[in-house]
Amino acid sequence: MTTPGTTARRTLVACAALMVGALTLTACGGDAEADNSSDDKAGGPKSSGPRIVISAKDGSAGASINSTGVKVSDGKLTEVAMTESATGASVPGSIAENGKSWKPEERLERGTKYRISAAAEGGDGKAAAANSTFTTVSTENSFIGTYTPDDGTKVGVGMPVSFTFDKAISDKKAVQSHIRVRSSSGQKVVGHWFGTQRLDFRPETYWKAGSKVTMDIDLDGVEGANGVYGVQDRTVTFTVGRSQVSTVDVATQTMKVVRDGKTVRTIPISSGSAETSTYNGRMVISEKFRQTRMNGATVGHGGEYDIEDVPNAMRLTTSGTFIHGNYWYNKGNPPFGKEGTSHGCVGLADVRGAAGDTNGKWFFDNSLVGDVVTVKNSPDKAVAPDNGLNGWNMAWSAWTAGSAV
Repeated sequence: MTTPGTTARRTLVACAALMVGALTLTACGGDAEADNSSDDKAGGPKSSGPRIVISAKDGSAGASINSTGVKVSDGKLTEVAMTESATGASVPGSIAENGKSWKPEERLERGTKYRISAAAEGGDGKAAAANSTFTTVSTENSFIGTYTPDDGTKVGVGMPVSFTFDKAISDKKAVQSHIRVRSSSGQKVVGHWFGTQRLDFRPETYWKAGSKVTMDIDLDGVEGANGVYGVQDRTVTFTVGRSQVSTVDVATQTMKVVRDGKTVRTIPISSGSAETSTYNGRMVISEKFRQTRMNGATVGHGGEYDIEDVPNAMRLTTSGTFIHGNYWYNKGNPPFGKEGTSHGCVGLADVRGAAGDTNGKWFFDNSLVGDVVTVKNSPDKAVAPDNGLNGWNMAWSAWTAGSAV
């Protein structure tokens, strides 16, 4: 998962701040401006000269971390420097090819003081300069949504778009209406709120294989709660891969892997034991780990297990359900496919090191984040829709009822 977005981090290049001569500043319309127009010596009308506008007013607080920049009319920018005031470090940016604007290369940080100095020249040789020192919107007065999937990724057909906000959202309609999710397949996509900090989007049925999904995040300046404003403004695109849905049947201790409508492999598994059964329902792979450590104490099982180097592990729920390779399976037990012995996970035969020619490695190598694993015939309850990325366990009518728009 990503914080935007995931969030992008700027690269600070240490260098001296650019000096642009005697800089003047005129406040106008909330922006920092410099206007070098003047009467000519004959007392005639004013001649035109470059006019610089810095979007963040000098001395202001609450400046945007996305749209802060410099523009000029009646001339071209010749030099722009932006520095972080506390460190003096330069913030990389670039002047547009036409010389009319400048912007930072990456999003600014929240609650940070910056200085911009700019110089421009008109076609008649007239020059102008302006500067502004300002502070971006504070963390306390802003919210950010960490979202998944990331830009440019390929995911399975079950992958929802999921936002987790770092503040409670009271105006859900305002926030949801400024996030648009659309698919090249033409499927209708609807948002659903889980509480006040999580917003997921999905179509009624799984995404169409091969489709392209775009989310437009236009939250910069949107008031999500009293005095708390969004700061994100970007477009994220991901693609949907082939369709793969795998069904675990606890009654037979097998998993059937179906890709694009055809069964490609049937794999013996070991589900949860009678005491620690596996959830029923449709679960989406949300993370993949070639090797990881599993400690029962982190998911409410006390000291019952603490296993290092668990191979080919893929998360199915936030609460700790995985489908993973198992190299420690007790040889005295019946073989895989005969008995459920896990603490709720779905186990596949594997070897330590995750490098063998095993069912565990095969399934890992042939799975995408966003693929669906359905469990049936378990004595356990159905997985909760918000336990992981598992909103598919909610009827479409209930899903749409949870939309704020």
